[in-house]
Amino acid sequence: MERRVVVTGMGIWSCLGTNQEQVTEALRQGRSGIGLEPQRIEYGYQSALTGLVEQPQLKGLLHRRLRVGLPEEAEYAYMASREAFEQAGIDDAFLQQNEVGIIFGNDSSAKPVIEAAKIMEEKHDTQLLGSGYIFQSMNSTVNMNLSSIFQLRGVNFSVSAACASGSHSIGLGFLLIKQGLQDRVLCGGAQEVNFYSMATFDALGAFSARMDDPLRASRPFDRDRDGLVPSGGAAALMLEEYESAVKRGAPILAEVTGYGFSSNGAGISQPSDYGSVTAMSRAMDMAGITADDVDYINAHATSTQQGDMFEAMALDRMFRGKHALISSTKGMTGHECWMAGASEAVYSILMMRHHFVAPNINFENADEYSEPLNLATQTIERELNIVLSNSFGFGGTNSALVIQKI
Repeated sequence: MERRVVVTGMGIWSCLGTNQEQVTEALRQGRSGIGLEPQRIEYGYQSALTGLVEQPQLKGLLHRRLRVGLPEEAEYAYMASREAFEQAGIDDAFLQQNEVGIIFGNDSSAKPVIEAAKIMEEKHDTQLLGSGYIFQSMNSTVNMNLSSIFQLRGVNFSVSAACASGSHSIGLGFLLIKQGLQDRVLCGGAQEVNFYSMATFDALGAFSARMDDPLRASRPFDRDRDGLVPSGGAAALMLEEYESAVKRGAPILAEVTGYGFSSNGAGISQPSDYGSVTAMSRAMDMAGITADDVDYINAHATSTQQGDMFEAMALDRMFRGKHALISSTKGMTGHECWMAGASEAVYSILMMRHHFVAPNINFENADEYSEPLNLATQTIERELNIVLSNSFGFGGTNSALVIQKI
């Protein structure tokens, strides 16, 4: 018999707040965490819009020898993981005696690469780079560092799948536990926010230019959207086999019941309604549910013309006439990129536990594709038993998760 997989702890560090309580309140209020970073314009960006994420203060929490290998996104992930472990009732003694794995989504570590290159261009001496840059600059930096800091001895790798990375990490952790290969896996996603990391994205003209009104710049599904707003941070979820969680008296926050995936097989930046439908359908089939069972859908919608359009087409095809409410929390957070699939799973579980649907803010005018959708444009008090969370990324990678109340 396949095993059940539950969430026993969560951690979040985002532009909405640096713990579950702060983030829950921001979601309920529909409060945006987006602002301006003028340094981006000085650096050559077209848009200075970004999610404003607090920088962790790790001095006093971590020894310097452990901090030296942490880039920005791994610092966020460390803080989110601390919160997840604490809620799950997992301490150092438990980690010494039990095998816990780690799978994190991360698809860049730009700042240390650029900083190291600058030193080399100026000094022409690798000995001046120090020991930290190698561990900071690898895509696997998050799980590499955290597995060492927390002394984890289970599965240990990164998922590098663009903006679906965080969601795929949860899906893979779910499958490993479901199939009996692991009992516990810390899953999540992390995204650096520094301006070095997003310059190439800005070059695509993909960012909103609505700099005169940052709080209204990210407009998922709105007719007048003009691009996404980059953001980041980290989210962590402690996934655990159900019987194991019950045996040790762990809090059970929700159950992961379905994971679906697909690839569009088209242009590298081309979204697809068919690919989206495939991922959602597979997740729902695995969970043994139909469209009639879904109470809420956390849409991927990033506030781009093409992406929102194709997802709206997919959602309309699957959920027209159904009771499921839909919103994209990216109106508040901006696009958290590599962490988004993990953070939006956390946001969805927080809504489920606190009985509300967060609003799709800044939606004022529908276009022909979003008009049929059952969008929650203000906070709605509602019991949520089953939620579906979508994540799609460059290269045509698609991921969908089904999460249920337990």
